[in-house]
Amino acid sequence: MTDPATIAVLLLAAGQSERFGSDKLLAVLDGVPVALHAANRLAELGAGWKIAVCREGSPLAGELAALGFDIVTNPDPARGLSSSLALGIGRAETLGAKAAMIALGDMPFVSRGHFDALLAVFDPATRPIVASDREGVAMPPALFARSFFVDLRAEEGDHGARALIRGATLVAADPDELVDIDRPEDIR
Repeated sequence: MTDPATIAVLLLAAGQSERFGSDKLLAVLDGVPVALHAANRLAELGAGWKIAVCREGSPLAGELAALGFDIVTNPDPARGLSSSLALGIGRAETLGAKAAMIALGDMPFVSRGHFDALLAVFDPATRPIVASDREGVAMPPALFARSFFVDLRAEEGDHGARALIRGATLVAADPDELVDIDRPEDIR
């Protein structure tokens, strides 16, 4: 298993929540804002660096900083998920991370066990991209070797690293763990 101390965990939490109608990352799920579910599990991994990309003025920034996350502000989240990805990967690269685990703030059900399973399969030389598998579809959370940081920073739009994870080694997860919150009914 890859030593978590050599990687950065990257929580993308700067989305615009257009379909939700308000900031979905602040919506309360089991007494806790949606984004803090993922943040709490990531904080448990013992990663060398914890990075969260937030919108400017986000009330989440203070709560994430209290969990030990280095806050990176995305000044223009309307440019899409890839802009947050580029900012977070840029910080991970500057800090010297050997790999980056990318997780989304609107995916509160991913278990610690699944994050551990991704780490267990990852190898920077032989399995440099490891992604979650929901019924045959590669998706986040995903783990990328440093050799892919340049490619991750170059992505554009709202697709994130979708093209890169198509060739990833997949780690199966319970489909319910990989559900994201897009609309208010998703919380219910």
